[in-house]
Formats: sequence, structure tokens, C-alpha cells
Amino acid sequence: MNKKKILFLDRDGTILQEPSINYQIDNIKKMLFYPQVIYFLSKIISQFNYQLVMVTNQDGLGTDKFPEKNFFIIQNHLLKILETEGIQFFAIHIDRSFPEDNVRTRKPGVGMLLDYFNKTYYNLSESFVIGDRITDVLLAKNLGCKAIWINQQNHFSYTNIIKLNKINLDELQNVISLKTDNWKEIYEFLSYNTNIYNKQFQYTRITYETDIKININLYGNGQAKINTKLGFLNHLLEQMSFHSNIDIDLYAKGDINVDEHHTIEDIAIALGESINKKLINKIGIDRYGFFSIPMDDSISTVVLDLGGRSHLCWKVKFVREKIGQISTEMFFHFFNSFSYSAKCNIYIFSKGKNEHHKIESIFKAFAKALKMAINRNNSSKIPSTKGLL
Repeated sequence: MNKKKILFLDRDGTILQEPSINYQIDNIKKMLFYPQVIYFLSKIISQFNYQLVMVTNQDGLGTDKFPEKNFFIIQNHLLKILETEGIQFFAIHIDRSFPEDNVRTRKPGVGMLLDYFNKTYYNLSESFVIGDRITDVLLAKNLGCKAIWINQQNHFSYTNIIKLNKINLDELQNVISLKTDNWKEIYEFLSYNTNIYNKQFQYTRITYETDIKININLYGNGQAKINTKLGFLNHLLEQMSFHSNIDIDLYAKGDINVDEHHTIEDIAIALGESINKKLINKIGIDRYGFFSIPMDDSISTVVLDLGGRSHLCWKVKFVREKIGQISTEMFFHFFNSFSYSAKCNIYIFSKGKNEHHKIESIFKAFAKALKMAINRNNSSKIPSTKGLL
């Protein structure tokens, strides 16, 4: 059973803008959405595996000062608008108390949320509370998950700290994964976070000439299980896996009774597409990689850029026509096909006397450069001034 990961969302100040007058959205004129929240919540729901749960404190809901009618006109209208964009809540929890009531159901208390502590069904360690008040950060701490704090440094930052006995924010730094006032940054952060935890990626490519299945983990231990029916290619891909720390489980059945061309070409395409799809939008990676590898009489250098554009610069000459079962011209074709499908620039230079040493050092240098380029740097940003790769 896949455990559910939850985004516990505050409502006012997070989905809707919180009014400065009494901080209560009690009529339709006060209903204003937080900038870009619908657009990015829709992307989060469609792309990432999170359940949405609304958790909101509504002071005195049901009293004469805040009639239920006023609240539910807004609430129902809000839910209908969100549903039109595919945004639906797994559950909604509303506390009606006042702060001075000091009840367990009021945030940051977890009285309404006890069911989520069931470890069989829910994964709180990979869940987040998203909210604009320090009580939302404290709720995350009490639930055992992380907080995304929508912090605009306005009334709530100081008022609530005072109300909560001047809580030291430094003590909560381990709980706050992101502090922002921008839903685009929340989306980018969750994209990066999803890449970390969704380790395995499966890919299948079937044509009239080949049948290829790949299971990769970009941040693995360099474990390889390779079966291409081409012994020397198996060896090179095992070297690639080992030196990049990418776990690769690859099976390829191709028309090698014709020749090795289609099998090698389609393996390169499948590997490139797998890596490109696994990186999604490349948030938080270093993007560039470069490495030189000596091997006895030979030395090879590989430089690459996972920048979204395809180009191969190949400065390698072979004297022998074949190494093992593979025509030496196919090595250029392998990296050219990989460059095209992975959408990356690759520069490859090699010189030496032994052809085996040259191509093996190329694959090792390529693996090291790729490991450097996909390295996660704990940033929630796309590594480009354009904002897109």
C-alpha cells in the first residue's frame, strides 16, 4: 500500500487573501484569491502525489458575530471554483473556537487530525503544512511533518508570536522547509522534493526493431543489471552506472541479427529520455558537469550541460573498425542520440593508442560528468536566468 502524503493547507492568508479588517472573510466582497494560487495548486495536484487537506481556524464560527451562513457562502463558492480547476480536498477540518478557549482542536493543536497519525495509511514525514501564521509552523512540528511558511512580514508574524508566549523562531528552523510569499516558489520546491523521494523511474520503448525496458534511480548506489545481448556494450553501461551512482536495470532485445545499430541507437534514446523525464523541470540540480579520466595510454574529457538543447561535439578518432561486436562509428551515434533525447550539450575529447581504453575512459568520464550535473544542491530554483530549461 502506498502511504498518502498530505498537504495540510490553511485557508485565509494561504488560498484566500486575509483582509486587514478583523482578519475575517465574512462577505463575498472580501473574497480575493492569493496571487497564482489556483494555477500552481492545479499543477501540484496534477503532477505530484499529494492529498489536499484544509485545516482552518475560524474564530467564533456559528456565533452572532460570525454566523455560519456568512462563512459557508464563501466556503462553498471557494470549493466550487477550485473544483473547476481539478483542485479537490481529501478532507476539510474547521475549528470554531477562540484563542482564549485553549482547545486541542485549534491550531496548532492536533485534536482534529489524530487520524493522520496512522502510519499504515499516511506518511507524515514527507507531508507539509502550508500556511501564513506561526501556528501553521507549530502545527507542522506537532504533526511531525515540515512547514512551508507563507510569510509576508505583516500583522501575523509579530502578533501571533506574542500571543504564543514569544516563541523563539530559531527553534523552528528545522521545521520550516521554505519561507516564501510566492506560490510559484512553493510549486518549484515541491517539484524538487518529489524528485528526491520518487527514486525509481520506469521507461519502456518498443519499436519494430527493438524492445527496451529501463528502471533507473538517479541517486542510487551505482548498481547495474544490464542485458543488451552485446557484451562490450553491457560492460560500458555497467561502468556508466558504477561511476555515476545511477542504478540502471536495463533489458534490450533488438534485431542484432541485422546489426547492432538499432539496438545501440534505441538504448541511447531510451536512457536519455529516462533521465530527462526523471529530472522533470531540473529544479535544484547543478546542471553542468565536466570530468577527465586517464586510462593507461589514453585520456578522455567529457563536458556536458543539461540545458535543454541538444548538441554533440565529438573529438575522437578510432583506427580499428570494431571493438567487440560494436562498430566504432556507433559510439558517436550513441552519444549523439543521447544528446538529442536527454536535451543536453555534450563535448567529448579523447586521445590514446588503445581503442578499448579510449572508449572505456569516455564512458567513465561521461558518468562522472553526469553525476556532477544531476547533483542536488538543496536549491528550489531552476538553474537558469531564463527560469526555464
